[in-house]
Amino acid sequence: MLGHNPATPYTETVNQTPAPTPDAPDYLQRLNPEQRMAIETTDGPLLVLAGAGTGKTRVLTTRFAHILLSGRARPYQILAVTFTNKAAREMRERIGTLLGEPVEGLWLGTFHALCARMLRRHAEYVGLGSGFTILDTDDQLRLLKQVIEPLRIDSKRWPPQGILGVIQRWKDRGLTPERVTPAEDCDFANGQCRAIYASYQARLVQLNACDFGDLMLHVTEILRTRPDVLAQYHRLFRYILVDEYQDTNTIQYLWLRLLAQREGQQANICCVGDDDQSIYSWRGAEVENILRFERDFPGAAIVRLERNYRSTAQILGAASGLIAHNDGRLGKTLRPGREDASGEKVRVASVWDSDDEARLVGEEVERLRAGGHRMSEIAILVRAGFQTRAFEERLIALGLPYRVVGGLRFYERAEIRDALAYMRVLNQPADDLAFERIVNVPRRGIGAVAMQKFHQAARDGGMPLTAAIGGMLERGEIKGKARDSLATLLNTLQQGREDLPREGHVVVIDRLLEESGYIDMWKADTSIEAPGRLDNLKELVRALADFESLGHFLEHVALVMENEESAGTERLSIMTLHGAKGLEFDTVFLPGWEEGVFPSQRTLDEGGLKGLEEERRLAYVGITRARHRAIISHAASRRIYGNWQSATPSRFIEELPDEYVTTTGAASQTRGRGFGQAPAFSSAFPITARRPRAADAAADTTASPARTTMAVGTRVFHQKFGYGTVSSVEGNRLEVAFDKAGPKRLLDSFVEKAP
Repeated sequence: MLGHNPATPYTETVNQTPAPTPDAPDYLQRLNPEQRMAIETTDGPLLVLAGAGTGKTRVLTTRFAHILLSGRARPYQILAVTFTNKAAREMRERIGTLLGEPVEGLWLGTFHALCARMLRRHAEYVGLGSGFTILDTDDQLRLLKQVIEPLRIDSKRWPPQGILGVIQRWKDRGLTPERVTPAEDCDFANGQCRAIYASYQARLVQLNACDFGDLMLHVTEILRTRPDVLAQYHRLFRYILVDEYQDTNTIQYLWLRLLAQREGQQANICCVGDDDQSIYSWRGAEVENILRFERDFPGAAIVRLERNYRSTAQILGAASGLIAHNDGRLGKTLRPGREDASGEKVRVASVWDSDDEARLVGEEVERLRAGGHRMSEIAILVRAGFQTRAFEERLIALGLPYRVVGGLRFYERAEIRDALAYMRVLNQPADDLAFERIVNVPRRGIGAVAMQKFHQAARDGGMPLTAAIGGMLERGEIKGKARDSLATLLNTLQQGREDLPREGHVVVIDRLLEESGYIDMWKADTSIEAPGRLDNLKELVRALADFESLGHFLEHVALVMENEESAGTERLSIMTLHGAKGLEFDTVFLPGWEEGVFPSQRTLDEGGLKGLEEERRLAYVGITRARHRAIISHAASRRIYGNWQSATPSRFIEELPDEYVTTTGAASQTRGRGFGQAPAFSSAFPITARRPRAADAAADTTASPARTTMAVGTRVFHQKFGYGTVSSVEGNRLEVAFDKAGPKRLLDSFVEKAP
């Protein structure tokens, strides 16, 4: 059953299941009817569609305990699968509490932990001994480099991390080297990945080792090819319980299906999940696994948990109305399960730019804190990591404690520290620490022995490393690849210093990062993190435009990085929407809801309609993290690396039902507006447009921003900020010194000439 009207909630399950009995034990009487039905429907396949905040974990653990307490199985006859060790520990503890004693011998854990246990028993079927070693990522890369070394593959163009990523994706799809067909193959590494995969697997067997992906691949292959082993597990496991089924990938799905499907018998498998919260396709999750549950297990019962005990009715109404626009879903509508679930409407705030957005959030946090709101119950949930910078700097300026969950603070990220090192050397050639960081990033053929010689020359001459290396180059003391790459680097840095007064620090830093090869290094990286790192670098260069010189910016960064709150301070959380799944807060800020940012332009380009539906599920997850207050914001314009561009409100804002939303700022003017404008962040590198030559600028009239009719010195009026005077003009962008509100940057359409 596909998407349904959120105004018409489901009142019954797809399949009729026995009604819960009134004379049930205490642990069942504390549950609502749908939860009890999910627990007492013990025989046959069951899919529990558990919406956000509906008591999913409680149902799963109580079902486990109910099977034991009702005598249907012994502890070791239940297979319970989770996605994280934390979830497994929590489930084990809850089961022990319900039973009144610790339970031993459980087959309860993550997919990989359970498969490791199985593989120890049957390792000989894949050529391993039971004492096999599980390699970590460093060991995997080291082994892979040994395998590809004889092939003379260009490691710059085809980095080993990228080849390993291809192999792991094949493993996640259940493909052994023999099962990789030409259609499944790829052009990476000159089309040699399949051969490399086979050699890599053979080398693992020689070492009596496997990697993380092998744990599931080997066990699934054993179950596929050894009917006797599969029959053992069919006899052993009477019941299978699966948590977060919507996040399963292909190999996990195949493993579960093999264990659950039995010829001539019904499958006692219960999968708990939420198709509306499937947001991990980028790491292999297949939402189709949960959507086809009834096809895989004919006659399956479906129970919908729709009573949300977390959020207010307004938040649930907004979230349900939004997700109803997805077609690829089984359908359910969240409704409040608490009597005190009225609450305030979801607020949609329009701001002028990202700095105003950060100010808005900062002011609201200050207001909440002054009213006694706990900082630990406030979260800022961003679509992409680059968005955190403006909020971090604003919170630091206000002295509000925060933490970045699931990642580093903006200026602590490796790519940012590398770029800052380039800037430091450009700004101060004697900064040896910064030069050491970037001299071989990207690789320039500089080894440890060469660096020792450079340091010795610097000490002997009493000069910085850059000067010492320059002298060695002039004397011909550096040979080969290192000579050419170092000469290029020093020349690029020197040229940048000469260009700074004439072209400005934004353009010069952009060119330095490109011509040094640093941007190309991340473009060539095929890891999942690489696009995000490029976005962070774009945001860093955008931040440069807020400062009058490179020196001022570097001083600002140094002061920001010194600001560190004590570990014991209660802090606001900043994290990505992906990282927030499973968490909840009293107040949630959802910034950057603009086309190209959210939904992500990259996701739309790569995933089309499927990508859009996953982005909408991500928005649904974000809204449902909030217990009492959800504040969405979008900017009217953003400065994209020195140039102002109009930003279009996210289509998700338009899809929020009016009755659950209140608007502030200029948001009321944007709801209902079309979305035909170009997305704000859809442009690829280079980071900034080059400063055009006079002839080019004169010829390209279409590239010029709209011009305002207002001049410097014009008196203007703004409905929020009052009267002010235009102090600078850039296209249709004004900087206005307001009499009471101070300086603000905004579009000319938001002010009118004062009478």
